[in-house]
Amino acid sequence: MAKTFKQMVAEAREGSEVVSPQEAQQRIQQNPNIVVLDVREPEDVKETGLIPGAINIPLGMLPLRADTELPEHLREQKLQDRNTTVITTCAGGAQAALAAKTLKEMGFNNVAIIDGGTRAWKSGGLPTQ
Repeated sequence: MAKTFKQMVAEAREGSEVVSPQEAQQRIQQNPNIVVLDVREPEDVKETGLIPGAINIPLGMLPLRADTELPEHLREQKLQDRNTTVITTCAGGAQAALAAKTLKEMGFNNVAIIDGGTRAWKSGGLPTQ
């Protein structure tokens, strides 16, 4: 049966931990090894900016960059350890949910989504760069 984007996002959120921007910031401050992953296209990041320290990998490139068997120049080094804590974000949270699902399917054990994405982060008065 065919699914809509909205259905796919709802399914991805069901199986994922969703955290508030404030909780995400607290976790990031407590653990400098957390990877904050923004999955928007680079030109879309200009709207809100990036969460400080976040890496930007578009959703379509994520399976390649998180793979452990592809040639090294295609991989993101910060995504090679499946025990790495990853917090995903995008503009509003939908693509971040799909990214979290992708990472979990690839074996990541500790993935969370920022509820409302970077827009909610910025609306909450938290810094962007």
